[in-house]
Amino acid sequence: MKETIYVATKSGLVISQRIQDIWRVGNRVLKDVNVTSIAAAKEILLAGTTRGIQRSDDNGQSWQVVKDGLSIPHVRWINFHPSISGLAFAGTEPAGIFVSTDAGRNWSTRPEVSALRDKHRWMLPYSPEAGCVRGFAFHGERIFAAVEVGGILVSHNAGATWALVAGSDGHPDLGSPPDGMIYPDVHDLAVHPSDPNLLSAATGGGFYRSRDGGASWTLLYPCYCRALWLDPNDPQHILLGPADQVGAVGRIEITRDGGKTWQPASGRLPVPWPRTMPERISQAGDELFAVLADGRLVSAPLATLDWAFVLGESRGVNAIAAEQ
Repeated sequence: MKETIYVATKSGLVISQRIQDIWRVGNRVLKDVNVTSIAAAKEILLAGTTRGIQRSDDNGQSWQVVKDGLSIPHVRWINFHPSISGLAFAGTEPAGIFVSTDAGRNWSTRPEVSALRDKHRWMLPYSPEAGCVRGFAFHGERIFAAVEVGGILVSHNAGATWALVAGSDGHPDLGSPPDGMIYPDVHDLAVHPSDPNLLSAATGGGFYRSRDGGASWTLLYPCYCRALWLDPNDPQHILLGPADQVGAVGRIEITRDGGKTWQPASGRLPVPWPRTMPERISQAGDELFAVLADGRLVSAPLATLDWAFVLGESRGVNAIAAEQ
């Protein structure tokens, strides 16, 4: 049986298959388009780009540009809801959240997110835009969103309305936050399937956890980090991509006690990488993938975490997705 992943790159979408334990490049589509993120559900693909969203009904053979309701074209992250059919979310730069209830054909903005962005003057250190939404985490109708630089948003009604969690004040202050609050430069987050109140977040100020749905936070690992992976079967088992500098001197580490202690988990890779770090960590079946900030891709079996570079001919990788 062939396994498929969709690799979003700065020069298009690469549809790759694992054949005899080797990932091989298949079709290349959306050539010369900066595909920032990709979501897959059966034969439907949604490609977030710097110029909007493109949609495919036939597993990437043909594409249509989506225009209805998407007033901010630069998409930073896109997801299908894992358990509510047809529900999809796009996070943008400047920071905005757009929701589709028809599998990505039409979109509508959430004005309260824009209002919070303007009220708190969200920002990006590397861009003139007012922040961005760069990740979502799902637990039934409760959905969380990571805002760089702005904090964490939550919806309790399947994305219909949004607000800041209590432990995130929305202020883009890159100094140390007050006790119990999360650092506002949030890059990635996860909610555990067995507990909607157990949140983990990778931020510019370190790895944080909340046990009360985001009302309060504990800093467990002071570092700069952008990527995390949470074991859906074990809330204590987490991978993190810390770095000693912004975008550099990065590696992969593991905890099996919920973040109290950490050990190296980069396998045989020569780390720290002097000029890059993990940008995203994603799971596809029994394998993990780490997208590095320099656009390279590494993967490892979940059972061994023996990492290796894959799809070396696919440079400029932004994200990967497997079919839900």
